[in-house]
Amino acid sequence: MPALKKTVMTVLSAALLSVCVVSPAGAADKDKTDDKQPKPTGPMSTVGGERLGEVGTQVSLGPGAPVLPKDLSARSWIVADAESGDVLAAHNAHWRLPPASTLKMLFADTVLPALQPKSLTHLVTEDELSGIGEGSSLVGVKEDHLYTVHDLWLGVFLRSGNDAVHVLSEMYGGVPATVAAMQRHAEELQALDTRVVSPDGYDAPEQVSSAYDLTLFARSGMQKADFREYAATATAEFPGEQKKGKKRKSFEIQNTNRLITGDIGVEPYKGIAGVKNGYTTHAGNTFTGIAERDGKVLLVTVMNPSSDESHAVYTEAAGLLDWGFSASGKVTPVGELVPPKSAVAAKGSEAAKGAGKAEGKEHAAAAATTAAPAGSGGVWTALSVTGGLLAVLAAGVFLVNRRWPLPDLARRLPRR
Repeated sequence: MPALKKTVMTVLSAALLSVCVVSPAGAADKDKTDDKQPKPTGPMSTVGGERLGEVGTQVSLGPGAPVLPKDLSARSWIVADAESGDVLAAHNAHWRLPPASTLKMLFADTVLPALQPKSLTHLVTEDELSGIGEGSSLVGVKEDHLYTVHDLWLGVFLRSGNDAVHVLSEMYGGVPATVAAMQRHAEELQALDTRVVSPDGYDAPEQVSSAYDLTLFARSGMQKADFREYAATATAEFPGEQKKGKKRKSFEIQNTNRLITGDIGVEPYKGIAGVKNGYTTHAGNTFTGIAERDGKVLLVTVMNPSSDESHAVYTEAAGLLDWGFSASGKVTPVGELVPPKSAVAAKGSEAAKGAGKAEGKEHAAAAATTAAPAGSGGVWTALSVTGGLLAVLAAGVFLVNRRWPLPDLARRLPRR
């Protein structure tokens, strides 16, 4: 056989052999993927890092890092350090999806500070309870009955009551004003995947958010003491119907967050401190949670698991939290939770002030160096000026870290 022909045959044989060997393995790997699952059809945002805009799972495991939980079926999820903002792992983090009642975190973060004190009372009208979506979750607010703001917020956080949301929205200035304020606040938080149509998260055309944005809402809300209190409350008493001539009774409401209260097949999660779950026909099950363990505070968001397992949104969230606590310090972050625009502006302002002061010191140091005799400490003077500038810039970063999030968040999480 001629040498050229022999060479060609050898190459062909090797190619055919590689197909026979590699194809079955490739097919097996393909069967393990979620090819049957829906995927983002368009480009995703890169807020927080380029990798967060990529389709699929993003994780960088280091030595000793555990692998991610098996059988994660959620369309989108994220695990992040609540204090540093490091995103430990994510899957389609910026996919814009219906949020369901997890959008109530943005509602509370926007409206709660304005409706103070908690003892403020309000007489509910019939109009305030109109426009609530059919089949909405309700806590049982009645027209012509008095409620405190505290009562209504318990109804929002524990029972996900859209009736309570609508009443609080009216107290805030009306539903349209509340929706507009929520949208502005989302933009302030740099949650740019979010479009608010209804304050309660009920399915509405073009109402979307993302796992990334929902995590930003939770992180922002947990800066507020009242938000933390409501988010972690397991059970509470809610005012019942007032009957003429009788003392008004109350009834117990329980948090629908199963990682707080537990349920058949779901154990309460150790260290859980909130925040919000949701479900609608279009959104499926959604959940954002925060938990503390050994001084580490993690945030997790899971959106629309396809698993047939009961309470899959909770089991997948718990699995991701377990993974995050085990993986902390052993993975390279794939992105970050960005601070609000105001915190970025404050950082820039402080850095600019520091740079201005340092520039003045630098001129003075330069003059001193010029006047210094040979062999004096002129070089050390210059180095001290540089060190001063770095210290000022570091102080700017420290300001942001102190303000966002607040220091010692773990120790200030409410205990149940």
